[in-house]
Amino acid sequence: MIDSRTASIDEPARPRLPPWLKRPMVASGALNAVERSVNVGGLHTVCVEAKCPNRGECFSRGTATFLILGNTCTRNCGFCGIRHGAPMPLDKDEPRRVVEAIWRMGIRHAVVTSVTRDDLADGGAGQFADVVRRIHSELPGVSVEVLVPDFAGNQEALETVFQTQPEVFNHNIETVPRLYAIARPQAVYQRSLEILARAAESKVSLKVKSGLMVGLGESVEEVGSTLAEMHDAGCSMVTIGQYLRPTQSQLAVVEFVTPERFDDYRDIALSIGFTDVRSAPFVRSSYRAGELVGD
Repeated sequence: MIDSRTASIDEPARPRLPPWLKRPMVASGALNAVERSVNVGGLHTVCVEAKCPNRGECFSRGTATFLILGNTCTRNCGFCGIRHGAPMPLDKDEPRRVVEAIWRMGIRHAVVTSVTRDDLADGGAGQFADVVRRIHSELPGVSVEVLVPDFAGNQEALETVFQTQPEVFNHNIETVPRLYAIARPQAVYQRSLEILARAAESKVSLKVKSGLMVGLGESVEEVGSTLAEMHDAGCSMVTIGQYLRPTQSQLAVVEFVTPERFDDYRDIALSIGFTDVRSAPFVRSSYRAGELVGD
């Protein structure tokens, strides 16, 4: 039997967070209100499932990012804290409950993402489409941002989402191509670039957004090159934030990137031609997403 008092001796010490990555405590009242709204519908949020460090701030502001298609991913990315394995069958009633939760919470810009569902023929695109259509139909005035997986490159699945005309179409590149083998071993960098390009070339008007995490060992030059390729693909909005290890099972942080370098990354992105850039240590794909669309 392992003695819990000595179990950590052979484990690598967790790196001490620098001052700019320490967050103040948030009062529990608003957190509980959001959790009740989500839980009453049997729903999931990426805030909780991915152990997002912004959970307290976002919940205190009465918002959350909905995680559809269940909470079990068919992939196992090196950076992600969401559980992986065999998911539950598709819940056809989930879109209705998402809309009800958005209404209860008074959200004006709804962000909807999902686990990857390689077990489904359309990767879950139909579920995304149902959610977007319902929000537009039942909650006029609420804008929608979808943060989609790659649907294994299925063009028909992408078109299914495009045709619902979400106000923002988001697909994360996540990291520089050199690090895909460790961070996104079941994904393909060029395929993700092509998804951004297809969204930008779509016959419907879509704002195309993507995101990068830094601190995994990438160089400034690699970040600049990746941003340029994202922009060339048609992406106009980008988020850049610090990778933080969700649990000891995920990749270790290689570097805590300084706020000054995040400012440099913002300047690089703007110089390349991005129209909307959010670059700071705690920035995540959906962090204060409504601000980028004027909500």
